Amino acid sequence: MYAVCADVGSTCTKVAVVDLGDGRLVATATRPTTVGTDVLHGLDAAVAQATVGLPAGSSMPWYVCSSAGGGLRLAVVGYEELVTAQAGHRVGLSAGARVVHVAAGPLDGAGLAALRAARPDVVLLVGGTDGGDAEVLTHNASRLARARWRIPVVLAGNGDVRESLTGLLAERGVPVTAADNVLPRIGVLRPGPAREAIRAVFLRHVIGGKRLSRGHRFAGLVRAATPDAVLTGVELLADHLGGDLLVVDVGGATTDVYSALTPDESAGGPGVAAAGTLWRARTVEGDLGMRWSAPGVVEAAAAERLLTEADRVALAGPAAVRAADPGHLSVGGAERAVDERIAALAATVAVRRHVRGGSVGERAARDLRDVRLLIGSGGVLRHAEPARSAAVLDAVLTDHAGGWALPRAAGRAVDVDYVLAAGGLLAAEHPGAAVALLRRHLAVAAGSGGR
Repeated sequence: MYAVCADVGSTCTKVAVVDLGDGRLVATATRPTTVGTDVLHGLDAAVAQATVGLPAGSSMPWYVCSSAGGGLRLAVVGYEELVTAQAGHRVGLSAGARVVHVAAGPLDGAGLAALRAARPDVVLLVGGTDGGDAEVLTHNASRLARARWRIPVVLAGNGDVRESLTGLLAERGVPVTAADNVLPRIGVLRPGPAREAIRAVFLRHVIGGKRLSRGHRFAGLVRAATPDAVLTGVELLADHLGGDLLVVDVGGATTDVYSALTPDESAGGPGVAAAGTLWRARTVEGDLGMRWSAPGVVEAAAAERLLTEADRVALAGPAAVRAADPGHLSVGGAERAVDERIAALAATVAVRRHVRGGSVGERAARDLRDVRLLIGSGGVLRHAEPARSAAVLDAVLTDHAGGWALPRAAGRAVDVDYVLAAGGLLAAEHPGAAVALLRRHLAVAAGSGGR
């Protein structure tokens, strides 16, 4: 029996057909995402292309993730910037969201206006440890209730007031979903329940509201936001690889970094971050990308001292061309070399930021010394010659001036067939096939050194 796994992205729709018996990749196809008309047009075309030659009439379940229409926009409202707001921010990223707003402390009129202006799809409302302070969380929930807030809210704060605040919000017509506290006690971060709640809200409320397709079929097909599916695939591969894993996805507008570290249950004491440790994490760099955000790569690389002033000036022009024309196709060796230079800089800066921590004050660095495998993703790497994509990843693995401890013995691989998302989509219902797929296409590099 085969399954169709599809990622409907902002620009491309990618389809993989997987044999559920042995996890074999049967076929792949890529077509432009038809956001301008109906995304089902591009999805159906990609599936038709990928299934050509397969047995007629065979029943194939579809597993679809999507980041079309900008993906999932999440706002976080917390109690204190460096603790619960930071914890909520990190949980939101792990759920595959683009965090568009973070607020800390009691919401006032200006804060509510700023929250509305951010245009979130979902609000993650957090605050207080279980049994701790409930005043700010209660104030913020009451403020949203009085404002007749209509954007879905996931309430994942102090468990002592969860039931009463859920009732308060629901009575005022606020779409609310309750989840266990993301920070039940200082230094203990539990993202799982909130991540599941955000995923459910995304599927129930958000996908249908993006107006990506007429009718209800597309909303019924989508099972996760794309970054959520990818992180699930990363987690699954890390668990079966038996070691730490790092993934860098260089896209047209953003560069995402995922890391799966082996939990250290002995970690604690005064050195542990108050917001806890997220052992499976994702960060999104909105100013680092191959097209829309190419100028941001140049400026960020210069700020990180990865470019001299002369190099910055020389690269600024080509970056501006790519930003002005996101459909720009790099033809010829010189043009491709520019793309690979931008990709290497984007990957290096993104990993530095991932290690240093989030944008709302995370103090503790992530320790990537035990990473066994670095996986690269994104069109610039998938379409490059192996030696060229390896050079982009080597820029990360040899970043001796980055101020972080490099992996001691990491192999490298490129997700050429985009199996991380497919593996993540299959993980819940067909874990055996998902593991076999990921191991066959990616894990071999960990044993060989990938070099």
